[in-house]
Amino acid sequence: MSVQRILAIFEKDIKDFPKNMALLMLPVSNALLAFIYSLTFDGELPIKLLYVIIGATLSMVTSGIMMSMIAEENEKNTMRGLIQSPASLLDIIIGKSLVTGIITVISLMVSLMIVGIEPFLNFRAIIGLILLFLFFLLLGIGIGLFSKSLAATSGYLMPVMFLFGFTPMIATFQFAEDSMIVRVTNTFPIMQAIELYQKSFWLPLCIIAIWIIGAALFTYVCFRKVMTDD
Repeated sequence: MSVQRILAIFEKDIKDFPKNMALLMLPVSNALLAFIYSLTFDGELPIKLLYVIIGATLSMVTSGIMMSMIAEENEKNTMRGLIQSPASLLDIIIGKSLVTGIITVISLMVSLMIVGIEPFLNFRAIIGLILLFLFFLLLGIGIGLFSKSLAATSGYLMPVMFLFGFTPMIATFQFAEDSMIVRVTNTFPIMQAIELYQKSFWLPLCIIAIWIIGAALFTYVCFRKVMTDD
């Protein structure tokens, strides 16, 4: 791992980010969503709704920005050169993640300050947020490497948002508690983060860790594919 290479990648991405209006709109849209929810509900928002806002932030901002930046490099044929440069996989991931991480933290803080940040000022909530960030970050990297163009990421972002970002909204469809859909979605990262926050600790932690490992393997497979493509 080279700090110099990481900083070079970070510096390039931080300069390019303000030039992309589509990426700039992602954190703005998320803050607007939090503002709308704060106006809709009187008093403290239910914890599941707070996690919807968190899921929206992590899916739109963390995964969305990450996949868009990488897909754009794929489209311009610069990602292959970056991968074949002396920079290691870790250098590339950390360098590109720094920009996304900073924007995510700012966007998340703004959104939670709008709706109420107090429920997340405890150890369990913070651990859950860190794990969720890692999952959505790796998922965004993997999809970005998989995408051949920037336009294609729009099609991938929507399923990520609805499946992983807005998972707590499944309750609004009033499925039976023992239905297959509910049982499956209850194992998703956001739902396990709520479980971690409210009840048990180790089991949700292990399940989220499995999701992170799965996302990391997906990212590695996509990385190898880009590296070996003719």
